[in-house]
Amino acid sequence: MSSSGYRSSNRPSIPLDELQAYAAEKTAQAEYEAEANEVIEDALKEFNDRDTVGIHEHLDVIEDALSSLVDEDGDIQMLFGGSTSKHTYVNGLSDIDTLVCLNDTSLADKSPNDVIKIFAKILQDRLPRTEVSAGDLAVTVRFSDGHELQLLPAVRTAQGFRIASPGENRWSNVIAPDRFAKKLTQVNQKLSNKVVPVIKLVKSINEKLPKQSRLSGYHLESLAIEAFENYGGPRTAYDMVKHFFKEAQTRVLSPIADNTGQSIHVDDYLGSKGSQQRARVSNAIENIVGRIERAENARNIDLWKEIVEL
Repeated sequence: MSSSGYRSSNRPSIPLDELQAYAAEKTAQAEYEAEANEVIEDALKEFNDRDTVGIHEHLDVIEDALSSLVDEDGDIQMLFGGSTSKHTYVNGLSDIDTLVCLNDTSLADKSPNDVIKIFAKILQDRLPRTEVSAGDLAVTVRFSDGHELQLLPAVRTAQGFRIASPGENRWSNVIAPDRFAKKLTQVNQKLSNKVVPVIKLVKSINEKLPKQSRLSGYHLESLAIEAFENYGGPRTAYDMVKHFFKEAQTRVLSPIADNTGQSIHVDDYLGSKGSQQRARVSNAIENIVGRIERAENARNIDLWKEIVEL
């Protein structure tokens, strides 16, 4: 056997310098991927270290204020929805939807608009220095510390919960607010609890897009379920962030069915399949994919730091 290469009975001789170059290339790529993953993990640690105690303090104040509406036989129950129930909450970037369930109270006989107005007045009286606004579906409370809570009145029936019907002053069909959270939890646990951290980082990157190209938190979470439900790749933040954006680039072009019953699709705000708005969002995600590919081709860690910069 020649000292300048390697020969087997089934393979041609490979020069030693080529083998060394191949080994060096594999080592350099592995070192780059490990460093890029560390950058992403560091960004995720910042999200996980952010204190969410303030959310619960705000909710305690709100629940205490609304308890004045409860009559002798009724009660008001507050159920987390939005990103809080799914553990994808990021301070300043996420929705905190809370269902305010009216059980056998006098308010249950009123229209959604009336209930929302009553909620808003009570909360504004209780929190005179806090911004409180009444919308078609919910009351939004914006606190000075950056937390924004949306309170959706809901009435409990024998069949389930009903919330305000979009565009109409009536209660909706029965919804299943916990169905989506359970699905996300299932996908997250299947992948060693790696999906939820990726969603948090994706929300941060999404927030830096032009306003008209941003996706809602609920939509991002739905895209993550679709992207990772059958995912079989490496379970590193580095690989999963890349996978999410590559998948989302095409998946945003088509509507995603809403299995909670709150609407027909989770992304109705983007219009029908192939709409101009969907194309705009897809192009914005394509730009992120392009930045990731440039970082990959150049093995440039600084480019990754720019992508995930908080």
